[in-house]
Amino acid sequence: MARNFARFNPLAELDALQRQVFGEDFLTRFTGGNTPTTDVYTENDSQLTIEAHLPNFSEADIDVAVDEGALVIQAEKREKEEDKGKKYMVRESSTSFYRRITLPERADESSIDARFENGVLKIVIPFRELASPKKIRINTSGQSTPPGTSSERSRGTASASDQSG
Repeated sequence: MARNFARFNPLAELDALQRQVFGEDFLTRFTGGNTPTTDVYTENDSQLTIEAHLPNFSEADIDVAVDEGALVIQAEKREKEEDKGKKYMVRESSTSFYRRITLPERADESSIDARFENGVLKIVIPFRELASPKKIRINTSGQSTPPGTSSERSRGTASASDQSG
């Protein structure tokens, strides 16, 4: 004998009431429905690339700066709308975006390139070349040169007793 059980949801009535009062898209404002995304990645270990997707902003709304070893991206859009036929004086809305991304030590802050096309801010930060490791010769105990020998004189580091005679 198979039974059909309905799954009980204790918040179903509250959820339905919320949709009825506030509408279907009430929570998208808080859950990031229209939050701009930011991608940070490296290419061939030669540069860091940051892509901020800012579809509702113009180039004039965006500010990019380097502050204490971090890249700071700020965008703010303010819209003012005046309508003489309505009773309000000014209708205003604002949208903002902020990201602070710590740069690696290798980042060449003087060569940063930023471009804004089709709602995407692309920032390329090249990496400086790391100093190559210096090879140090290891002397074995049989090959070491004692102080005051001919190899030191040829390098100009003879001892004071050698210089007097």
